[in-house]
This record gives sequence, C-alpha cells and structure tokens, in this order.
Amino acid sequence: MKSQKDRVKLNVGGTFFETTATTLAGAGRNSFFGAMFDENWNLHSNAANTEHFIDRDPDYFAVLLNLLRTGELYIPPNIDKKHLYREAEYYGILDHVRSAKWGPFDGNRLRLAGSITGPTIRGALRYFANFEYCCCVVYGRIVKVYNWMLEEQPTITCDYCWVNDVSWVDSENIVISSNAKLDSGGMGLFSASTGELRYKFQVTDERKGYTPGALSFSSDYKLFSSCKSTSNKHVIGVWDQVTGKQMDFLPHSSNSNAIRLQWLHGTNCLMVASCCCINLFDFRKNTVVLSWSYDRDRVNKPYVDPTNFRDVIAIEESNSICVVDLDERLGFMDLRSTTDASVEWREPPRGKKHSSLWAGNKLCSPKLAFHEGQLFSSIYDTISVYCGSNWLPISELQQSRVSNL
Repeated sequence: MKSQKDRVKLNVGGTFFETTATTLAGAGRNSFFGAMFDENWNLHSNAANTEHFIDRDPDYFAVLLNLLRTGELYIPPNIDKKHLYREAEYYGILDHVRSAKWGPFDGNRLRLAGSITGPTIRGALRYFANFEYCCCVVYGRIVKVYNWMLEEQPTITCDYCWVNDVSWVDSENIVISSNAKLDSGGMGLFSASTGELRYKFQVTDERKGYTPGALSFSSDYKLFSSCKSTSNKHVIGVWDQVTGKQMDFLPHSSNSNAIRLQWLHGTNCLMVASCCCINLFDFRKNTVVLSWSYDRDRVNKPYVDPTNFRDVIAIEESNSICVVDLDERLGFMDLRSTTDASVEWREPPRGKKHSSLWAGNKLCSPKLAFHEGQLFSSIYDTISVYCGSNWLPISELQQSRVSNL
C-alpha cells in the first residue's frame, strides 16, 4: 500500500472531521472508503479536493476513525457497543473492530470471551458454529441463531421436521437440512438475520423420496448434501446454491449416511465421511481417489476396535484427515495416500476418557474444527487445541470454566 499524505475532509451528520488518506486506506479495499482510491492505492483527485458528506452518526464515526488511526478500540461510556458494531459493519471495518476487541487469535491461550445463556440452552441437542459469522443451537425442530456478538436473531422453524445439519453460505444466508423428504422441502435457504425462508432446494427426478443430511459448499457455488432413501440407499446430491436447482446426484458407496461432507479447495475434491469409512471424490476424473474403512484397517491391524467415527475433518494445510471415535481417540490419515491409506491412532490423555457418551446428564457429540493452523477437538466437557506437524496438545478449556456452554 502506497503511503498517503493527502488530507481528507469528511462531514459526518453535520460534524466535520479531517484525516489522511493513509488512515482511510487502512480500512481496506472492500471498505466504505475503498472507493476513494484507485487500483494503486492513490487517492482519486476528486476525493482529495472534495468535502465528503456521510449521513451517519458522528459520535460513532469518531470512535471508528480513532480505531483506524491507532489500531486500538476505545468505547466511551455514552456509546452503545451493539450500535457501534452495526456502524462498523456499515463502513466495512467490522473485522478491524473484532481484531481490536479480541486481539489476535491465539489457541495457546484459550479464554471464555462470552457465552450464550438462557433457561433452555442445556436442552439443546446440537451446536453449529462458524468462525466468521455466527453460531446456531438446534432444539430438535427449531434453530436459534446468534451473531458474532452472541445476540439472538429470529428463530428458524423447520415445519415441524427435525434438523439434520446447518451450514453457512455467507453472513446473511444459512442452509438447513431436515428429516423431511427433498420434494417436501427437506432443504432450504434461510436468512440468518430474519429467519425467513428464502427458497427450498428443488429436486426433479426419481430421488424425490430421499432425505437430506450432511451439507458442504464448493468454491464455485455448488451445494452438496448426503441423501438417504427409505430403502437405505445413499447418494450425494448437488445443487446450484444461487438458484436452488438440482444439478446432479452422485453415487455414495456406503452402508451408512455421511456424517460429514467437506469440499477441499486445493484439490477440487469432496470428502465424504460416514461413521465407518472415508472417501475422497475427484470431480475432474469422476473417480474415488482415496478410500478407507474400519473393516479394511482391521485386516491389516487386527487390534483396531471396530467403533465408529464421531466426526471427521480434512486439513489441507498439512495434507491430513483427522477423525475422532467413540473412545475419544484422535486419528490422523495422510490425504495423499491412496491404496495404502491407514490411520495413526492416539489414545486420549490419561484421566480424560469417559465410559459413555453422557456427560452432565446430556448427550455430548465430539466435534472437530480447524482454524488458522490449529486443530480444535471438543469432547464432552473439554475443548482441546493441537498444533505443529505432530499435532501436539497446547491448551485446554474445560466446562468448569465455561459453565454456560
């Protein structure tokens, strides 16, 4: 970014501000102020010589301008935080506010920053979180949506059908699959901020009787969903996420429905993981390029217990797949393996193993996530973070310190 010394005059709601192009350029290309600069980050001549009127609240603008100047966020007592965050979103600098508020992400120092509270939170069946947008709490047939500030948004109701999976298209749109048949609206696109159903995904062939399950998205706007028929046949449905129109159905060779779908951007492959097998499907060649199952691994390693996967995640940065089973073991597989794919298992830390899935009188489902080079494993009452080439544990957060979760 080219350094700028040009002074810029702004009239925000009748209050005058004067700053520099360098300060405004720090907001980024996609911000409200990005249009003032050309492709070389030079201030347009009309922007430098014109007083710009912005019809917004000047008190909130002053706080955000100081953030751009100093990189630090100071919120005076007379400023409402929630309204300030909305103003930051208007100017396209919400990421700046988040960074200043929470500091740089560091999995080595986990701390409770906030929690969702309420009389029914402990009755939730499942949780779905996204690092960028929000989180969802599923209570059978309804989905409660919370934004990044943990503000509750309008509840989404899925026509009295149990929710199977939730996934985000972007900050404003959520796709939900339910146990209703596809032709009965088993999969729909909802507004994250209003809860409104925007459209139901269409199905046009003999697979109308299939029920959607796990969801995933590709970089070219395709939506994938595992689908199961009443006769226990399994396929992967493909839809255009923009129009909701069905594009294809792909065979899925498994005796159980997929628990996780994940699009791998680097290889243009779709990982399809069920409770006992993992397949990697290459769309360019229309073939399965990696396949692994418990039954196959037991032939080579008879001591492997034939328990099922609870969750699976592919980590493209390290060319690996991580799985967690009912015994709380983490296992790692090389993504580049084909015919000799196998899992390297690790036993859970001593004293951390539970005898059943029940913890605190509720069913807890182990979950895996990956963010900024660090692997997260949520098992029962503990969130563990792993890092490095050998995925060594570096920090841990227990429920005693997050009692509302």
